[in-house]
Amino acid sequence: MRLIARSVLVAILVAELLNLPSFAANEKALGQVVQAQDAKIGDAKIAVGTTVYPGDTVATNEGGALRLRLGTSQAYLLSSSAATLAQDASTIRAVVNRGTVGFSSNGKDQFELEIPEGIVRAADGQPAYGQVTITGPQEVVISAYKNDLVLDNDGELHTILAGKSYRVTMDLDPATATGNDETISPRKRRRRRLAFVLLFAGGAAIAGVIIWHELSESPSSPN
Repeated sequence: MRLIARSVLVAILVAELLNLPSFAANEKALGQVVQAQDAKIGDAKIAVGTTVYPGDTVATNEGGALRLRLGTSQAYLLSSSAATLAQDASTIRAVVNRGTVGFSSNGKDQFELEIPEGIVRAADGQPAYGQVTITGPQEVVISAYKNDLVLDNDGELHTILAGKSYRVTMDLDPATATGNDETISPRKRRRRRLAFVLLFAGGAAIAGVIIWHELSESPSSPN
């Protein structure tokens, strides 16, 4: 009897292990890859048609590019960039780890870019197209190519006007440092002290059009 019971237990455990992938597959997908060039998801090479899920980290190597369709919005990564995808209620978010990440939304879905300086999203839920480029540990360039963007610094809202780019630097309060010279994560910090410098605005809209045109030329991309 003991041998039979042990065999049954082993069979149950094996069956549960075999079913683990099916549980992961049942997780709600965020969207799919519509363009990929020298890009990866985790440690695996990514291809057009790959489905992406919350928690996935996507990245591009030098010279690479990646474009995702996420609901009715799209997101893209330029060369040497990385972001982790997440979803909070009805909002899809890309946590920018490095490089340049942008998005295009039609106002139906809420889409956000999380950077150390705060949360970037379309202003007033309007359609928008913009991007962020992390240029240093405490510095980012935010560009609004179509309609205004908002940088939400823990409730302190800063508007990035359409057609303009700002360099935003973050001054860390000494009180946010720990005894080990480590900084507390942005989520746990109090409101950040930010400084804004308007960059040359005339080329921002042109650069945005060129970037989106280049990323949209893939024959595998939907119209």
